[in-house]
Amino acid sequence: MTGTDSQTTEQLTYERALELLDQKLKALEDGDLSLDEALQAVDEARVYLRTCQQRLDEARARIEVRPESDS
Repeated sequence: MTGTDSQTTEQLTYERALELLDQKLKALEDGDLSLDEALQAVDEARVYLRTCQQRLDEARARIEVRPESDS
């Protein structure tokens, strides 16, 4: 897959990015990829992992409760 550019990944939900990450990891675990395919899968897996982390960080920021200051 070559659609891992920033515009495409920005549109991915956490669940979809996790699913794609899982697919890449399974393909790597199967060991049926050529070296070039494996390197491409690793690069794409990193993008999906980063996307998952960003979505979690965004969710955490939205629900984080900040104490009010006594001003």
